[in-house]
Amino acid sequence: MGEQLTGEDFNSLFRYFTDTAFRLEVQPVYTVTDERESFEEFLVGEPRPVTEFPFYAAWLDQIRTVTSQGRRVERVRVLEEPPTDYQRWEMWSGQYNIEAGEAIHYLTRSRAIEIDLPVQDDWWLFDGQRLALMRFTPDGEPLGGEIISEAETVAQHCLWWDLAVQHSTPATEHRTAP
Repeated sequence: MGEQLTGEDFNSLFRYFTDTAFRLEVQPVYTVTDERESFEEFLVGEPRPVTEFPFYAAWLDQIRTVTSQGRRVERVRVLEEPPTDYQRWEMWSGQYNIEAGEAIHYLTRSRAIEIDLPVQDDWWLFDGQRLALMRFTPDGEPLGGEIISEAETVAQHCLWWDLAVQHSTPATEHRTAP
C-alpha cells in the first residue's frame, strides 16, 4: 500500500513534478463544492468564464506557471455516451485549461473498455515515476487516494497513459456550447 493522500497533498505533488503530469479522469461526475456555482450557471445557459471563480482561477494560474516552464500537463477524460451534464460543463470549461497550456483529450467509455483501459479510479502520473491513485464515491465525492511508486504498477500506468492518448481525440474537436 502506498502513502495515503488528502486533496491538499495532491495539490502539493502537482507543484513538484519536473517534466510531465498526466491525468486519467473516468468519473461521470465530480462533486466539488468550488465548482458548483459555475456548473449551475452552465446548466441554465448563463455561464461566466471560469476564470471568475477563485478555485478555478488558482488552478489555471498553476497550469500557466508550470507549462511556461516547459513542463507538460495532459489529461484524458473518459466520457459517457452521451456525456453527462457535468461532462458537458467540463468540455465547455476545458477551453480555459487549454488556453492556460493544458492538453486535454476525450475518449468514450465504450472505447476505453474496448482497449482495456481501467475505468474505475482516476489517477495522476507524475514524470512517469509516481502514481497518485484517486478514489471517489459513486456520486463523485473525493475519498482521498495514495501515492504509488512501485515500479511494476507505475510501468503499467505508463502503458495505459500511452494507450489513452493514442485512442483519444483532442478537446478542440469536442467543445460544447452552454
